[in-house]
Amino acid sequence: MTPIFQLSADHVTAEAALDPIAATLDGVTTDATALTDLTPDGFAARAELARRTLAALAGLSPESRTDRIAAANLRDSLEAQLAWHELDEPFRQVQAHFGTLSSIADSVRLLPRRDADDWHVLAVRMTGVETMLAGWQKTLQAGLDRGLRAARRQALETAAQAERYAGVHNALVEEYGDGPRAGELRAGADAAHRGYAALARFLREDYAPHATETDGVGAERYAVAARLSLGADLDLAEAYEWGWAELQRIETEIAAEVAKIRPGASVAEVLALLDKECAVNGEESYLDWLRAAHDRALEAASEHFDIPEPLRALDVVLAYGSASGSPYYTGPAEDGTRPGRTWWPLGGRERFATWSELTTVFHEGVPGHHLQIGVAGLAGDSVSRYARVHSVSGHAEGWALYAERLADELGWFSERGTRLGMLAGSALRAARVVIDLGSHLDLPLPDGSRWDFDTACRFLHERGLAAEHRVHAEIVRYLGWPGQAISYKIGERAWLRARAEAAAKPGFTLRQWHEDALAVGPVGLAALQDALS
Repeated sequence: MTPIFQLSADHVTAEAALDPIAATLDGVTTDATALTDLTPDGFAARAELARRTLAALAGLSPESRTDRIAAANLRDSLEAQLAWHELDEPFRQVQAHFGTLSSIADSVRLLPRRDADDWHVLAVRMTGVETMLAGWQKTLQAGLDRGLRAARRQALETAAQAERYAGVHNALVEEYGDGPRAGELRAGADAAHRGYAALARFLREDYAPHATETDGVGAERYAVAARLSLGADLDLAEAYEWGWAELQRIETEIAAEVAKIRPGASVAEVLALLDKECAVNGEESYLDWLRAAHDRALEAASEHFDIPEPLRALDVVLAYGSASGSPYYTGPAEDGTRPGRTWWPLGGRERFATWSELTTVFHEGVPGHHLQIGVAGLAGDSVSRYARVHSVSGHAEGWALYAERLADELGWFSERGTRLGMLAGSALRAARVVIDLGSHLDLPLPDGSRWDFDTACRFLHERGLAAEHRVHAEIVRYLGWPGQAISYKIGERAWLRARAEAAAKPGFTLRQWHEDALAVGPVGLAALQDALS
């Protein structure tokens, strides 16, 4: 192992010790009974680790191409993290749906449950939830005291999320049953639920009255957040203009596809028709359909990708208690004890449209996230440990959106309405670009008006074609996670440009290019461009 790869591995180990919650989510083996310190001291310790690693990296020279890629990715990532810390973001980071709260809850649900020792670890982690959330409250209160305020909307939405979580771990206690660990599991779940309830009260009663009414974060904070999500700097004005043009291009394709399904009908009429005709009823039927769709995708992708045997295991689960509205993926554990998993929120539905969700199967499963992240995890010494366990949103979501487009190229949207589902999903991602940039930077719409929450919701439904059950949660998510919503389309653009450049050279084959591109590992878009050029 080269010194740069060793430094990368050592950083992951040290980082996991300081943040066991993130380690569980990233699939890194660490002491799962330890707690993540969410007080100001904990955030300061993690920032100091980044500074030490950067200082050590500055004294090392790359010995190979893979060394150069690893060093550039580690440097870019840690510098972006430090820029975020230096803006005092930990003191005002209240992010609904995919923030600190959901990370803690998911870290409980992702722990293994194979034997009595595993159940003990799970009980200890549940018990620690109350302490971790109390520490987070101290950080947020310190932020208020310094005038660093999160948006009131995020505080209230996170409070509602915490209230929903105040019972979420009962299912684990029931799953275990009446064995010798039952008492400590019950006590742990009760402690976690007290922690969720206390956080909800704090956010609703103590924090929200002093939070800012402004949803957007402004240009300086947005640029730093976007760099974190993309792994590259971005011309924000150009991206906003491009987002509008891309949305209009997709809408032209949608109109043509709608005309094929029912000539003369409007987009809304065809969407309603497909919702009626191409759907399944009930959670069990939905889960059966999802599992079968993932199996078919894996079989089809095997003709175009070399899929390692460990990646043929993929869990497909329903995400109970989630209000995010959006499916998501969690990768395999670093030690192989946990497979990759796709999560599917119910969104209060009893009937599930399949025509619009097949494209998401390709996005979250194969050839999307599961293939991309899984290949990186199995890459061994060709990809640094830091890159293997740290997905960059622009790289990951860009690839997953590219995977949807690839599925279209390969003819996988043959069932009625499914290609329209892919195009509708692409329109949603393009709409995200203009909503996210416009809302956070206070940029004008084409008619000169400005973005607000209601305008964004209406736009996402009407132009982004988002289902009504997703709209509210989606907009809340964008406003609480600046720069992430653009990573899908901006990332896809980077992947398509890289492929076009490669295709212009002699000897290009798509299968080999995919293999070479994925072999680079999950790096930022700047490092990806350098690696593939």
